[in-house]
Amino acid sequence: MKKNTGLVLLQLTATLQQLSDAEYNAPSSLLNNSSVGAHTRHIIELFQCLLNGYNTGIVNYDNRKRDKKIEVERLFAAELLTAIVNEIGKPNKSLVLTGLFSAQDTDELIIDTNFYREVLYNLEHTIHHMALIRVGIKEVCNLILPDDFGVAPSTIQYKKACVQ
Repeated sequence: MKKNTGLVLLQLTATLQQLSDAEYNAPSSLLNNSSVGAHTRHIIELFQCLLNGYNTGIVNYDNRKRDKKIEVERLFAAELLTAIVNEIGKPNKSLVLTGLFSAQDTDELIIDTNFYREVLYNLEHTIHHMALIRVGIKEVCNLILPDDFGVAPSTIQYKKACVQ
């Protein structure tokens, strides 16, 4: 699991390093004026919540910092992604996931989970946001992205099977 997660995060890191600061921060009309930086921040902060929760035993994605520095400084974001790759190989353990899972909720929901399950959730979530990042990048610059950037592994396997 660490290998797959690491490969996806390193692919995102390499992409950030190829963008200019202006491209990283440019609002995309196709993404409701969000930026590549905003989506990258969101990815990073969910992984940070998971890694912090590993130590406490409680994961709450609602309580992320929403650190503007991650959103506007692409090289800082790249450093954080590398740090996540280096930390994500922890052993599995039981965790509790808490949060408000709809805007109408007033009481936190509490769910038993485990570290590997949450790594998998974050990996899928990252790939989804990388698909959005792909859209944003295409709007703001001409960077050529790998064919599998922002594509789920199951989709890649399906396309390979269709070619045969």
